[in-house]
Amino acid sequence: MLARVWSATVVGLPDAAVQESRERVKAAIRNSGFAFPMRKVTINLTPADLRKEGPSFDLPISVGILAASEQIDPLLLGDYLFLGEMSLDGSLRPIAGVLPMAAVAVKLGFKGIVLPKANAQEAAVVQGLEVYGLNNLDEVAQFLQEPEKFSATRVNIGEDFEPLFALMDNLKDVKGQNHARRALEIAAAGGHNLIFVGPPGSGKTMLARRLPSILPPLSFGEALEVSQVYSVAGLLKNSGSLVRSRPFRSPHHSASGASLVGGGSYPKPGEISLSHHGVLFLDELTEFKRNVLEFLRQPLEDGFVTISRARQSVEFPAQFTLVASTNPCPCGYYGDSIQPCSCSPRQREQYWAKLSGPLLDRIDLQVVVSRLKPEEMTSQPQGENSESVRERVKKARAIAQERFKETKISSNAQMQSKHLREHCVLDETCRTLLENAIRKLGLSARAMDRILKVSRTIADLAGDTDLQSYHLAEAIQYRTIDRMQ
Repeated sequence: MLARVWSATVVGLPDAAVQESRERVKAAIRNSGFAFPMRKVTINLTPADLRKEGPSFDLPISVGILAASEQIDPLLLGDYLFLGEMSLDGSLRPIAGVLPMAAVAVKLGFKGIVLPKANAQEAAVVQGLEVYGLNNLDEVAQFLQEPEKFSATRVNIGEDFEPLFALMDNLKDVKGQNHARRALEIAAAGGHNLIFVGPPGSGKTMLARRLPSILPPLSFGEALEVSQVYSVAGLLKNSGSLVRSRPFRSPHHSASGASLVGGGSYPKPGEISLSHHGVLFLDELTEFKRNVLEFLRQPLEDGFVTISRARQSVEFPAQFTLVASTNPCPCGYYGDSIQPCSCSPRQREQYWAKLSGPLLDRIDLQVVVSRLKPEEMTSQPQGENSESVRERVKKARAIAQERFKETKISSNAQMQSKHLREHCVLDETCRTLLENAIRKLGLSARAMDRILKVSRTIADLAGDTDLQSYHLAEAIQYRTIDRMQ
C-alpha cells in the first residue's frame, strides 16, 4: 500500500518563515477536522518580485486551500482580508504590524478583516472596517459559512487619555532646580530639544524622566501614528488598541546606530521612531559613540528617517523631543562648588569633542544643573506639580497650533525660515541684543534660528503676541554650552 503524500510548494519570493508555513498549515488543517488535498498544492504569493516575510500568511494560505478544495464557501473571500499565524492545532496567534495593514485594507476597499482575537482591538481602531477576532481555523470556517452569527469588535476611540498621567513621575518630587524646571516647561511647550549638564547626583536624570508628565496628552491622530510604528515593530501585540501615553525611550549608551535609527535587512523602526511624538532620552550623552550620535542630525532636522537597502527604501516618522544629560568633564565635577575637578584642560577638551558642533546646534536648550544646597536636600519639595505646569504647556501649544493651523506644523520647534520671518519679528532692541550674542558666542545661523524658536515659545507661555527683548534674553541664556566653549 502506497503511503499518502501531501505536497505543497510556496512561490513568490517567500522568506524562511513563509516557507515553513507549509508544515504549520498542513498540521493545522488536519487537526481542525479538515482534509488536506491529496494532490500537489502550489501557493502563489504575488507580486513575485516583492519579498514576503513573517507568519501572517498562515491563515490566508489555509483559507485558500480549504476554498480550493471546496471545504468552505469562497463567496465572502473577496470581501475580507485574512491575517494570522497558526499553531499546529489550528489556533490563531497574534502577529505584528496589524494596525497599518488594517489602514491599507480600508484604502483597498475591503469590507472587513479576519485575524487573531489578540489583534482585534488593535485593528478595530481603524474606522470603516469590520474587524472579526477569532480563536482558531474552525471559527474562521464557521464565519465564512454563517457570518451573521459573529459580532465585529468595537473600541471606544473617544476614551480620555488623562488618567495615564497618574502613573508618571511628578515634578512635585523635585527639590530646587527652578532654572532646570523652567527649561523643561519651555521644552514641553515648544517641542524643543534639551540637554542638562551637571555633576553626578544633581538631578539631571530625575528631571528628564518627568518631562512626559507635563506634555499634553496625545491626540487621536498622534496616538494612531505612534501605534502604527509600535505595531510594525511588534510591540503592540496583546497590549490593547492604541498607545495612549507619549513614548519615553531611553536606550543605553552602548546602543548601535542601527538600533537608534532602525535598520536590518528588512528595515524595522529604531529608537528614534519609537519616540515619535514623545521623548528620546540619552543619558550620559558623551558616552555614546560619536558616529552613532551623528545619525541623529538628519532626523532632528527633518522629523523622519529614511532607511535604504538594496531591495527597498523605507521611511519612518521620527518627530521626537531629544533630551540628553551629561557631566561637564570626565571626572564630573568641573565647576562644582564643593568637589574640585581633577581633569586637565586637554581632557575636558577631548571629552566635549565627542559632541560635534552640528549636533549641539540642534539642541535648543542647554542648561547647567548645579549641585543642591544642603538645606535644599533636607527640605520638603516646594515646586509646582506636573498638573499645573501641564496646563500652561497645553495653552502655549494651543496658541502655536492655532498659528500654524494651515500647515502641518504642530509646535514652534518645527518652524522653518519662512515661519520665523513671519512670527518672530524683531524690533531694533531685540535685533541689537541678538547680534551681540552672535558675535560673543560665535553662533551659527542654525543656532540663531533655534534661539528665535525658543523665544517664540517663551512669548506663547507668557501670552504675548510680539517678541520682546526679555523673551530673547531668556532664550539666549539657555545656550550654556556655547558660552562654555
